[in-house]
Amino acid sequence: MVELKTDLSIDAMHAAGQVVGRALAAVREAAHVGVSLLELDEVAREVLREAGATSPFLGYRPSFAPTPFPAVICASVNDAIVHGIPDGYRLRDGDLLSVDCGAVLDGWAGDSAVSFTVGRPRPEDLRLIDTAERALAAGIAAAVVGNRIGDIAHAVGRVCRTAGYGIPSGFGGHGVGRRMHEDPEVPNEGRPGRGLPLRHGMVLAIEPMLIGSGADGYYEAPDGWTLRTGDGSRAAHVEHTVAITEAGPRILTG
Repeated sequence: MVELKTDLSIDAMHAAGQVVGRALAAVREAAHVGVSLLELDEVAREVLREAGATSPFLGYRPSFAPTPFPAVICASVNDAIVHGIPDGYRLRDGDLLSVDCGAVLDGWAGDSAVSFTVGRPRPEDLRLIDTAERALAAGIAAAVVGNRIGDIAHAVGRVCRTAGYGIPSGFGGHGVGRRMHEDPEVPNEGRPGRGLPLRHGMVLAIEPMLIGSGADGYYEAPDGWTLRTGDGSRAAHVEHTVAITEAGPRILTG
């Protein structure tokens, strides 16, 4: 069931989203060559502590997971698409890092992700990240009252496919509210004019995931969480929590 949020609830979700935005900005600033993923996780934890927020990631265990998630960020390096577990890996020159973070503040959740390069960037990585960000912007632009979920999915998928990138099937965005994951699902590819109508008060996480080689294949790493590209190519993942309003889409994690 899709819960429609009141304007006051959306304001409260915006406050949670701003905590997420600050955490991601702090992680990005700290992500230098030689810094470990565990150290980046601690940076995000400190931002959450200072804000009086908790993490919806820490201890999260959906049905597919063999163990609860042990961190407050997902840190996915190079061929990792999403759900990377922070560990002692130290960032290297030229790495592509995708960081996903959530926060719960006063009972409301926010969820967002960024991708960026560390050290000297590869031109092909910059193009991949730029395309992911353009796909996210297209999805947000389609998130208007009167459209449907399929319009968001089509907008995201069209940007990705036109640029020649792959899209891992079965993974995409979702509703956000009191919980990080709520109905409805928001695919990254679909047919326009199909799916649930968008109404004022819906809050969605829109999150393109792109595979650099153009292939769609992926596999689950032995940790039971990390998804990696099937051919070892690099991936990018970006995300915003967005409210559907009569005045247009409102980015809550900006």
